[in-house]
Amino acid sequence: MEKTVILNLRVDPNVKKQAEEVLSKLGIPMSTAIDMYLNQISLTGGIPFPITLPKAPASVNADIMIDDELYTKLLQGVKDAYSGKTQNAEAAFQNFREINF
Repeated sequence: MEKTVILNLRVDPNVKKQAEEVLSKLGIPMSTAIDMYLNQISLTGGIPFPITLPKAPASVNADIMIDDELYTKLLQGVKDAYSGKTQNAEAAFQNFREINF
């Protein structure tokens, strides 16, 4: 199929850069990835993946905490950071994913 339409869009530069790095490793040009995405929308009749909010445990979900509880947790976090009770962010997120998925 001949490609004759030009698609102009604005995206966050950081998101674009990260996507380009991943696509480069896969050997897929950005235009091909966008074309694949649009084809999947046509084939599935919608967004081809679930659109959901991240699931945060209640113990760290600031949206459901009262102000005093949030302040206490933030203060404890600062104390833990100063005392060296920290974890590498990548490892922490990996642990979170393993627990919740």
